[in-house]
Amino acid sequence: MAEALSSPVFGIGISIAAYAVGVWINKKLKTPLANPMLIATILLIVFFLTTGIPMEYYNEGGDIINFLIFPATASLGLSIYANFKILKKNLIPVIGGCLAGAATGVFSVWGMCRLFGLDETVTVSLLPKSVTTAIAVPISEQNGGIPQITIVALMVAGIMGAVLAPSLSRWFHISDSEVATGLAIGCSSHAAGTSTAVKMSETIGAMSGLAIGICGFFTVILAIFFPALL
Repeated sequence: MAEALSSPVFGIGISIAAYAVGVWINKKLKTPLANPMLIATILLIVFFLTTGIPMEYYNEGGDIINFLIFPATASLGLSIYANFKILKKNLIPVIGGCLAGAATGVFSVWGMCRLFGLDETVTVSLLPKSVTTAIAVPISEQNGGIPQITIVALMVAGIMGAVLAPSLSRWFHISDSEVATGLAIGCSSHAAGTSTAVKMSETIGAMSGLAIGICGFFTVILAIFFPALL
């Protein structure tokens, strides 16, 4: 039994199964609140708490999934290439919006951490929470952060964006502009939010994917100033 659980197939298989259940529930309920990633996360937490199976077994396969995040992030370049005409037409709003989004993501977290008196380690772990995992985790590690805290912050930001994006775009009156909606989602909730953006429209999904790459670039630059902020 232990040999089967320690196989990478276990971690990968249970992740796929949990996500498949999430997709099935989402199709049945047809609401953003039933986000497949959120459902899969809850199912996995409940499963491991109930069975008592050590996380070390899951990580054998989970580490492989984490490794695949890096080439998946690199593939965002295809999104930029495929939507180059939209980018060229809206170059200044796209670049300006992504710069504002990246800066807001970093400095709002810094301000909240200062307000609540969090220490430097936790602060630097939370600062890159609005960009994709492949960029956020290395930034956190290089500045002395705790990757596990960074990953949890990424999950919360991503899932909240995926669940709330359609409603927030209407409440803040940006739903009429697909470019603005896509940029807002990609800047704040990276790939998880983009999964919802794709369902909203092809253009919104494309702009959200584009924002992930551009915001990641700006966040890497802003990370140079993290030590000064701390």
